[in-house]
Amino acid sequence: MDAGLLVLRLVVGLLIAGHGVQKVSFRLGGNGLTGGTEEFRRDGFRGGRPTALVAGGSQIGAGLFLAVGLLTPPAAMAATGVMTVAGTVKWHKGLWVQHDDYEYPLVLVAVCAALALTGPGRRSLDHALGITPWPVWTALAAIAIGPASGLLTRGVLHRPRTAVERTSYAQAAE
Repeated sequence: MDAGLLVLRLVVGLLIAGHGVQKVSFRLGGNGLTGGTEEFRRDGFRGGRPTALVAGGSQIGAGLFLAVGLLTPPAAMAATGVMTVAGTVKWHKGLWVQHDDYEYPLVLVAVCAALALTGPGRRSLDHALGITPWPVWTALAAIAIGPASGLLTRGVLHRPRTAVERTSYAQAAE
């Protein structure tokens, strides 16, 4: 079981961290901080560079902490928050990923919730530091607070598109 948790943490954690790197740099196929800022603007978020920096930094930090199994419930909480926001951006397109939908963010939220519940396993920094097992309430709090914080972030930072933006977006989609 510990080997399986290690593989799961490494794959999911590094993918989440890599996605954050793409938002703030040109590494891993990213478009730099300017590109990350523009992506948020296109998706209807206000805040500009700070929004891109916080989102990218959260993904990098949460992903790396998950990968090494350090502070697993709080890391899972941060990851589920950011991926919940990603899911809300893609929600209107439907479920399946072949249409750039929310399937992938949903899977990452579910995996992070499962890691919060199961713990990181013995091959983790949490175990090496003697801070496992985490109390059940920490996992439940992570599972509730993570998505709730993502929805709150969406509510606070998202702005409705103007008529010009809706027209421009529709033309670009054609």
